[in-house]
Amino acid sequence: MGTVTIGVSISVPEPHGSLLQARRAGFGDAAAHGIPTHVTLLPPTEVDSAALPAIDAHLVEVATAGRPFPMRLSGTGTFRPVSPVVFVKIVEGAEACTWLQKQVRDASGPVARELLFPYHPHVTVAHSIDEEAMDRAFAELADYEADWPCTGFALYEQGADAVWRKLREYTFGAAVVPPQAAHVERGPLPAR
Repeated sequence: MGTVTIGVSISVPEPHGSLLQARRAGFGDAAAHGIPTHVTLLPPTEVDSAALPAIDAHLVEVATAGRPFPMRLSGTGTFRPVSPVVFVKIVEGAEACTWLQKQVRDASGPVARELLFPYHPHVTVAHSIDEEAMDRAFAELADYEADWPCTGFALYEQGADAVWRKLREYTFGAAVVPPQAAHVERGPLPAR
């Protein structure tokens, strides 16, 4: 059956996803239109295509154990000089992303793997472009802000054309009950 290249990530929803993708393209990142705006949970990983059903079952388990959480982006950061990347920082939700990626890459699971660098959740806005464009991305998005409730993640496959396409979305297993809904009106309490 051969191999396929997959990735697991949290999609950045609209309108934020398209805006950041357009900005990434505007900075001269040729890969921008083939990569939906995301937070990586599993970086590009080559797997045997026969393993996809087991990977899907594993991701269902991870999603079932996950819970919705607030995600907030604010400002920019960079991995330069170690890696030629400028990104938008995750200022809320990073701990949940870190937990999720550990579950996805669990040593007993079908996509267990080591990372080249320590995990640092982020949203890439420039990668492997000239230094001047990297500086521009860093400066122009320094005031960028976005937030949304993260309710799941998705499995992607990279095509022969280098475009990443969503194979399946995984919704977290339990909704969070808002604090105000947890209290049920039952009438007056009896006198003691």
